[in-house]
Amino acid sequence: MEKLNWIGGRQVAGIRLTPNSNPANPDDVIGHYACASPDQAAEAIAAARAAAPAWAATNPQTRSDILRRTGDLLHARAEELGALLTREEGKTLREGIGEVRRSAQIFHYAAGEPLRAGGESLPGLRDGMTVVVSREPVGVVGLITPWNFPMALPAWKTAYALAYGNTVVLKPSDVTPACAWELASLLHQAGLPAGVFNLVMGPGSRLGPALVDGADAISFTGSPGVGQDILARSVPRRIKVQLELGGKNPLVVLDDADLELAAGIAVQGAFHSTGQRCTATSRIIVHRHVHDAFVERLVARTRGLRVGDPMAPETDMGPVVNEGQLQKNLGYVAEARTEGVELACGGKRLDRPGWFMEPALFVGTNNAMRINRDEVFGPVACVISADDLDHAIAIANDSEHALSSGVVTRSLSAAEAFRRRSHAGLVMVNAPTAGIDYHVPFGGRGASGYGGREQGSAAIEFFTEGKTTYVNHGVVD
Repeated sequence: MEKLNWIGGRQVAGIRLTPNSNPANPDDVIGHYACASPDQAAEAIAAARAAAPAWAATNPQTRSDILRRTGDLLHARAEELGALLTREEGKTLREGIGEVRRSAQIFHYAAGEPLRAGGESLPGLRDGMTVVVSREPVGVVGLITPWNFPMALPAWKTAYALAYGNTVVLKPSDVTPACAWELASLLHQAGLPAGVFNLVMGPGSRLGPALVDGADAISFTGSPGVGQDILARSVPRRIKVQLELGGKNPLVVLDDADLELAAGIAVQGAFHSTGQRCTATSRIIVHRHVHDAFVERLVARTRGLRVGDPMAPETDMGPVVNEGQLQKNLGYVAEARTEGVELACGGKRLDRPGWFMEPALFVGTNNAMRINRDEVFGPVACVISADDLDHAIAIANDSEHALSSGVVTRSLSAAEAFRRRSHAGLVMVNAPTAGIDYHVPFGGRGASGYGGREQGSAAIEFFTEGKTTYVNHGVVD
């Protein structure tokens, strides 16, 4: 099955077709997806620019209706598209279906934005003068998304961009193009005019420069290195850039915590979705008074995870997304073991077809080790001992990344102290570091983010520009 790029409302062949394989069964080819050329990426930018004036002027109710219909279509096909997502990315079927349903909710929420996006009318400080503050679309927005949430991330960037009257060129990860292609098809089915949404598929190294050089704004989620390259390339044009990058997220377990609750929170945050989340728990910082008792529970729960066919209802964790990512994960495990770190459980490749590994849990680590500095982006977590709350917070903040953080405690005062003193953009109290709502701002600090938050009330700041108008309604001589 051949799937082509979407440019100017038409399906366009690329320079070659690339097979898209199932990470749980590499012999299962989902389809062949067109790889666009840089010139075709530039054509997509031109198509979006041609469509921009009319879309920006479209009645807000019309924009709202199209987004609402897109959400309806996603919801109606949630089980089918969830199965496709699972075959493409490897997360469990319930996670795949849940991601598609979340994408539908994002479109339904964003459908209200064209109607909610008001302005201000203020009295002027001169007689006969009124001031109006309004928002206008940025123009053409380039969206570059990763492979770990192949439907939800394109959905939350696209829905808000379109809601505020922008036109879009989306470049999804070349590892997971299928869900983005289906989203493009649904948007056109929902009545989106030609050129308002364009899809170019292929490697970011080839297509990214054309987007950065042609769009009015770039929203990117991915690795810090690529984000830095995008930022540097955007500076001469002074375009808006939004970067959501890596995480090395701490979960603090205090000595008053419910240890069963804490172990469940840690396992969910670290190993669900195969640990392939930028908000995944990777550093578990435990008060020394409860360290051994907590680790005993954590090891038992980790060993109890069922790794296997992501389509099977009993599976807790599916495969890693591809062979390259699996080898990277195993390399970090091997390096940590050479440093003398105790591997409490897991960390081995499973002897079966596909890219499967056991969830790896290290104990006796410290925050200076590379395994606690680099984002592994897989099912690998480390336990670090802390003397008290202050020590735990210091360890949690000792990272260049500052995306998500969490604390498990029965104490309101300890929870509030952690909330105030954590450097992360997201703070979870008695909840996993991974798992966010779609109607509130999302984003990190430091090396984890740049250029403003995504989603919720923050989205309007990136996807629009402000305009202040002075109106002299008095008598003009």
